[in-house]
This record gives sequence, structure tokens and C-alpha cells, in this order.
Amino acid sequence: MSSQSKATGHAVRGLKAGISVMCAAVLSACVNYAGIHSDQQIAQPQHYATQQSVPAQGGRWPAPDWADQFGDAQLKALIDEALRGSPTIDQARARVASAAAYSETAKAATLPHADASYSYTREQYSGTALVPPPVAGTWQSENKGVLSASYELDLWGKNREALRAALSQLQASEADAQVVQLTLTTAVARTYNQLARLYVLRDIAQQEIAQREQIDRLTAGRIATGLDTEVERKTAQANLATSRAALKAIDGSIVTTRYQIAALLGAGPDRGLAIARPELGVGDEVRLPDNLPADLVGRRPDIVAARWRVDALTHEVKSAKAEFYPDINLSAAIGLDAFGFGRFLTAASRTVSAGPAIHLPIFDAGELRAQLKGRYAEFDYAVATYNQTLVTALSEVATQLADIRSTDGQLIDAQTAQSAARRADELALTQYKAGLTNQLTVLNADTNALSADQAVANLLMNRRDQQIALAAALGGGYTDASDAAATAATAATADAASASIAAR
Repeated sequence: MSSQSKATGHAVRGLKAGISVMCAAVLSACVNYAGIHSDQQIAQPQHYATQQSVPAQGGRWPAPDWADQFGDAQLKALIDEALRGSPTIDQARARVASAAAYSETAKAATLPHADASYSYTREQYSGTALVPPPVAGTWQSENKGVLSASYELDLWGKNREALRAALSQLQASEADAQVVQLTLTTAVARTYNQLARLYVLRDIAQQEIAQREQIDRLTAGRIATGLDTEVERKTAQANLATSRAALKAIDGSIVTTRYQIAALLGAGPDRGLAIARPELGVGDEVRLPDNLPADLVGRRPDIVAARWRVDALTHEVKSAKAEFYPDINLSAAIGLDAFGFGRFLTAASRTVSAGPAIHLPIFDAGELRAQLKGRYAEFDYAVATYNQTLVTALSEVATQLADIRSTDGQLIDAQTAQSAARRADELALTQYKAGLTNQLTVLNADTNALSADQAVANLLMNRRDQQIALAAALGGGYTDASDAAATAATAATADAASASIAAR
């Protein structure tokens, strides 16, 4: 290091020490942040009891392509199309770009600035004012060119903390974009599953129509033999018409569900009409991964976004505290200033200036304290939001797991009931053909069989819907893209945020 650099370093340290002494001497007369603080801290996953509701089962975290487990190529294509064309994804990208631009603006505040300017002025000077002869009363052309530079020393870290806050907000925006992506892919998958449900219910409705058409024909034959009356015939016809109306209602729901999928894709409604019938499979076995509560904070993009916002507010509080200390700006300028063009480029026209500018707030009617209180309030809100996001995430995982286990149990009983109802329906129809029972028995058995078929179909579709929701609750394959060490440091900083910012 050169002697000049050493001298400069000593000078800066000496200046900072001198300013510190000055601040200590006049702090009682200046604005200060005494008494303004926060005791809020972010919660840790282990603080919540989850051992029974969210047990370790040796499972795996969802992969980014978690929807592939259902074996439907059309679903995969629809999700890819949605991620390419949905306006919600474009909105998320725009928010990330805005946050990135803001962080670049914050970075610029930490660096020196240089400007160049040139001006030409044609002016008649007063003959009775400050300008003496021979210029007084004459017209003159003034040429002025200046190259200037300025740099804020940022001794108290105001700009550096603002930059760190902006970078954390950028990380939060990127995590928010992942939240949007996960929400969109989940919505596409669940709506697609609803379309599959409607097609299965349509099959059941068609089977029911065929069954009731058969009952209508049998009733007509029984009327001819005197076993039934016109009452039974009209009853059979009414039930057949009801079944056909139900089928038309399902067809209408299929069309509207296709329109919903098209909207999720960012396409017009006609795109939905081209969607074929889903061919979804059962999916993978449901088992939760180990160490879930602790690892979930890095797997859920909404939790990651909330954590980065706590970190951003930590730095914003520090930046707001630095506002109470003096601002020191160094500026310098060199240029040429002359009347006329002939003397403009001569050494005599040279102008040079340099010096520091110091600003120390003494009385601001409470503006800085109010600003700091606002930052603390935002910090407290960010901490509360993080804690609530974590609670909600754990609850969603536990709820979806409980729903899946409940549905599995219901399916066993529902399939048993379906088998019995179907057998009863077959026996009743056989007896009706043989004239051994009446139409009411057949219709009751038919209604029970229809309800049993619908119950099993809905449970199977609910099971898949809950499986999709569980994959989303586990983060949908997301992992925090930031460096692991930086993430751990961020979490540690946020955990002790109130103590850290109070120490400044």
C-alpha cells in the first residue's frame, strides 16, 4: 500500500472518529431513537408439536415434475403450456424484474457518481448592478463545461443496509414467483382431475340411463300381461327422463370445466374444447418425508418468501437508524467557464471546486422517529406473517395427510357397499323380469346402486385431488435456490433480528 493510500485511510478513520465524538457530544440535542425497539422473533418449526399429525414415514419430497406420477401425458402438456402462456406467470416475472431494478438502484447509491454538463448562455448584463465595466451593459456569451463527481461516505451503513434490504426483497419476489407457479400448476392439475371426475360420473349416468330404459321396456311388457299398471309405466318414464337430464347437466359441467382449464392456460375458451378425456392413474404411494417440519421451511416458496421479507425489514430498520447520524458527502468539480469561445479553452478559464458536505439532523419534528417506528411496525408484521405462514403450512400438510388416510378408509367400506348394491340391483331386476317383485323394489335397488357407484367414483377422485394438494403443501418440488450457507445465515439473522437491530 502506498503512503498516500495509508494517509487517506488514516484520514477517513480520523474523520469517522471525529464525527463519532461530535455525535456523542450533541446527541442529547439531536434527534435519536431511544426507546424504539421490537421484541418479535420468527418461530422455529420445532416449537410446534407435529410428531403425531406429521409423522416421519421415510417418503420423498415431491419432484418438480410431481404431476407425472399420474401417467397422463396430456396433463403434463397442459401444465407446460400454462407455465409458458399464463398471464399470471408474466405478472410474477414482471414483479421480479421490478425488484431487480430496485436492487440495482439501491446498489447505485453505494457507488461514486460522476456527471458532465455543458451550457451556453447569451445574456445582457446590467450596467447598474454588480457586474463592473467593461462587461456591464454589454451582451456576452458564456460557455461553461463542468465535470463533477460525488460520493457519500456512508460511514453508518445506511446505503449498504438499504442495498441488503433490496436484495432480500428480490429474493422474496423470486420466491413469490415460485408460489404463483406452484399455485397455477396445482390449479391445472386439480381442475383436470375434476374433468376426470365428470367423465366417470357421465359413464355412471349413461349406465343408469341404459338400466332405466330396460326397466321401462320391462314395465311395458308387464302392463301387457296385466302385472303392472300405467302408474308404473309413468314412474319408469319419469325416472328415465330424470337420468337423461342428469346426463345433460354433466355434459354442461364438462364444457365449463374445459373452459376453466383454457383460462388457466392463458388461452381462449375454444382451447378447452380440444382437451381430450383425462387418463389419470392412481399415483405414487403417499408417505411423508423425514425431518419434515424443519426441512419444510426451505421447501415451501411462501415460507421462503416470508423469511426473506423478515430479513429485508431487518436491514431497513438498520438503514432507518443510520438516518439519525450525520451524512457526509464528498464532491469535486473541474471545468471551464469563460465569456466567448476564444477564451473558453484556455487555462485561465479553468474552475475547480472540492470539499465535504455534512448534514446532521437536530430537530425534525419527530419525522425520523416516526419513520423508524414505521419500519419496526413493518418488521413486526413481517415476523407475524412468517409465523402464520409456517403454521398454515404445517396445518395444510397434516390436513391433507389426514384427508388421504380418511378417504382410504372410506373407500374400503364404499367399495364393499358398491359390490352389495350392484348385486342387489341385479337380483331385483331378475326377480322383476320373472314377476316375483314389484317396480318399487327395482327402483330402490337401482337408486342404491347408482349412489354407491357415485360414492366410489367421488372418493377415488377426492383421493387424487388430496394427493395433488399434498404435493403442493410439501412445496411441489421447490427448493430455495439461494446458497445454503447464505440461507442459513439469513435464517439466523432473522431469528435474532430484534436483538440485532436493537444493538445498532
